[in-house]
Amino acid sequence: MATQALPKAAEADYLTDALHRCGALAVGRVRDVLVESSRATLLSRIIRLRLTYDGDVDAPTFVILKTGLPDRADLSDWGRREVEFYAQTATATSTRVIPHCFEAVWDADEKTWHLLLEDLTTTHMIATAWPLPPTQEQCECIVRALACLHAEWWDDARLGVSIGTWLDADAMSANLQRLADHYKNFADRLGDRLSPERRNLYEGFLDAAPRLLTRYHSHRNLSIVHGDAHVWNFFLPRDGSDDVRIFDWDGWRVGMASNDLAYMMATHWYPDRRRRLERQLLDHYHTTLVARGVPGYDRRALNDDYRLSALWQITTPVWQAAIDLPPMIWWSHLERIMLAVDDLGCRDLIR
Repeated sequence: MATQALPKAAEADYLTDALHRCGALAVGRVRDVLVESSRATLLSRIIRLRLTYDGDVDAPTFVILKTGLPDRADLSDWGRREVEFYAQTATATSTRVIPHCFEAVWDADEKTWHLLLEDLTTTHMIATAWPLPPTQEQCECIVRALACLHAEWWDDARLGVSIGTWLDADAMSANLQRLADHYKNFADRLGDRLSPERRNLYEGFLDAAPRLLTRYHSHRNLSIVHGDAHVWNFFLPRDGSDDVRIFDWDGWRVGMASNDLAYMMATHWYPDRRRRLERQLLDHYHTTLVARGVPGYDRRALNDDYRLSALWQITTPVWQAAIDLPPMIWWSHLERIMLAVDDLGCRDLIR
């Protein structure tokens, strides 16, 4: 098997300049770069680099280089969005839940991108190997971190101005048309594996979607949304503290904070675990929001938003299939979210 060539951002001279620019390397230069590990994810390539310097310097020994997949140029916009997040939103966020970024670069002409991130390997860990869910204690730690981030950006005046974008009615209408087109392909692909009852749900949802978007267009009680907040996108501290870091920000946007919770629990958890922990974790999340100063958003409002977010999650398998993610990802999501929609009475929202 041929070894993939390293991007220019992994070269010693490039790293020297990048670390100088961000202040991580005050003097000296990177002499050697060793690839400690390299792996491809569904949307990107993650490379852990060991850096050796000339002389005794105070600079990171390891960095993480995240880049696009060479054979998936069609996914480059996801990289652009993550670069945008680190360049604009992360630098304006005081809550320490985002990995430090040394450099975020998007090349619009070449449709290439990369991030240079702090390496958290020795201090943090992912709670479990996918698809095993974390313990309840770990889940509480994760939802606290989400609540802290959401609370910081809750109804912030910069949302939709310098941080993220408000989608107007025309933009939303275009998105819904794309969703309808993708759903048609999705339904055709599944054939009799998508039951008449579920087809009716999707069709009713698409009819009701403009009305359901009223909640978003209120521009009230909204925040930064991660957009891919499954539990394996959280680094938990090895020392047992609350120093959680959230990574993979390519799906971020301004929206209902409950979207992250519904994606985490309603889309990813089977009914037994979700039914046991869902309400407790929503209580825990809300308590943290209030403690962080979010006003005028009671527990019932969170419950209403969570049900609405769970209903919107039926679109997740459709979008994932549309970008050619493998069925091993979205088929289980489809089954689990349909069960959650029934448990939460979400069909009532489209009647």
